Amino acid sequence: MKGSTVPQDREFDLILFGATGFVGKLTAEYLLTAAPAGAKIALAGRSAGKLAATRDDLGPAAAQWDLVVADSGDPAALAAMAARTKVVVTTVGPYLRYGLPLLGACAAAGTHYADLTGEPLFIHDAIEQFEQTAVNSGAKIVNSCGYDSIPSDLSVYEIYRATVADDTGELEDTTLVAYLKGGMSGGTIDSGRAMMEDIAEDGSRGKILAHPYSLSPDRSMDPDVGRPSDQALARADSIDPSLDGWVTTFIMASHNTKVVRRTNGLLGWAYGKQFRYREVMNAGKSAAAPLVAAGIAGGIVAGMATGAVLSRVSFGRKLLDRVLPKPGTGPDEKARRSGWFTMRTFARTSSGAKYQATFSATGDPGYQATAVLLGQSGLCLAFDQLPERAGVLTPASAMGEALTARLRETGMTIEVTRQ
Repeated sequence: MKGSTVPQDREFDLILFGATGFVGKLTAEYLLTAAPAGAKIALAGRSAGKLAATRDDLGPAAAQWDLVVADSGDPAALAAMAARTKVVVTTVGPYLRYGLPLLGACAAAGTHYADLTGEPLFIHDAIEQFEQTAVNSGAKIVNSCGYDSIPSDLSVYEIYRATVADDTGELEDTTLVAYLKGGMSGGTIDSGRAMMEDIAEDGSRGKILAHPYSLSPDRSMDPDVGRPSDQALARADSIDPSLDGWVTTFIMASHNTKVVRRTNGLLGWAYGKQFRYREVMNAGKSAAAPLVAAGIAGGIVAGMATGAVLSRVSFGRKLLDRVLPKPGTGPDEKARRSGWFTMRTFARTSSGAKYQATFSATGDPGYQATAVLLGQSGLCLAFDQLPERAGVLTPASAMGEALTARLRETGMTIEVTRQ
C-alpha cells in the first residue's frame, strides 16, 4: 500500500501536551532517549513555570526543546498549537472531560494525534464530531496508544497478517488472555468516573458503553455472531488446551474489544465476517483460583454498579474523591520497573488453522510500558511512511506493521506462531 506523508513545513515534529503530569513526564523522559537526532520536540501544558521545571528536570539534552503554553479550555490556543506541529501526543485526561477540543483542533489542522484514552464514550464522540473533518484534512487521529489498547490491537493484526501469508482463511474465535503485574493509575480510575458521571447525566449513553460494536464504522457490516459479553469466569483450558488454571473478567476488555472490532471495520472487515473477539485475565491455577476468579468478576460488576450510583449524587462524588487514587499520581521508579505484562492471543481460522500471538514487555503496564508505547506511536506518526488512511483511527489501522517494528526494536516481544 502506498505510504502517506506527515504534514510538512511545521515548526515541530512532535508536541507532547500534558508534559508536566505523571505519565507526561515519563513520556518526555522516554522521548529524550528514543527520538532521532535533530527531532524538533516541544513540551506543552497550561503552566509556563511547570513546563520550565519539567524541562530542567530532564537535563541538558532537553534544553533546546521549546515550551508551548496552552490550556485544554482555550480553543484558540489549542488551534494555534496544533497548527505548529506534525503530531500532537496528549496525556491530558479524562479525555471525555478535556480531550475533544484538542482532538478537533488537530483534525481541522491536518495534524496527526495520539492519546491514551480508555474511554469508549470519548472515541464515540470523536467519531461523531470529527471523523469527516480528519478525513478531509488528512489527519490521523489515533486513540488508545498505551497499554490500552496497543497490545490487543497489534496482536490480532499480526495474527491476521500471518493468516494472509499462509492463506489459511478468515479469523473466527479469537481470545486474548492477559497476564500482568502493575497497579491501577489514578488517571485510569478518573476516566472511569468521567464516563459514569456522563451516563448519570444522560442514561442513553450507557447503551453506547455497553454495545460491543459501538465504535464500528458501519454497524450494518459488522459480523453477525451475536452479542459477545465481556464478563468471564471459566477454566483456562476452554480457550486452549495448553493453558491451566482459571480466567476471569479483564477490566479493560470492554474498551479493548471495541477498538479491535473497529480495526476490523476500518480494514474493510478483513479479519472476517465470523470474527469473534474477547479478552479475559489470568486468575492463576492454585486451589483458590476459582474463588479468586469469581471474586474479580463479581467485584468488577459490583464496583461499576456502585460507582454509577455514587456518581449520580454530590455526596457520592465526594466520597469517591476521598477513597480513590488521585489523577496525576503513580508508583515510584522501583515499582514501575518491577511491573510487566504478557498478552497471549489464541485464534482459529475458517480453515481450522490455529495461531498464537505473544505480546510482552517489562515495566508497569500503565506507566513505564505505556510511556514507551505512546512515545513510539508519536514518533511513528511523525517520521514513518504509513498507510493512506485518515480519520479517527486505531493503532493497527493507522500504523500497523510500522509500529510493530518500532516496538520490537525497543525490546518488546511481539511474535506469532502457528500451532
